[in-house]
Amino acid sequence: MPLEAGLLEILACPACHSPLEDKSADADAPELICTGQDCGLAYPVRDGIPVLLVDEARRPA
Repeated sequence: MPLEAGLLEILACPACHSPLEDKSADADAPELICTGQDCGLAYPVRDGIPVLLVDEARRPA
């Protein structure tokens, strides 16, 4: 289930405050990806709710 566009506009990466990109429709495991060049953390979306905790984020490969 994709996130509402209005919600995505106000969400930001808690680590670097960059905008987030919705990869929910593209992946088996829905997530929001940080667009910051030095960050790139991937935050999970569980039951349509973004989990914006740095400890829960997946580090870029």
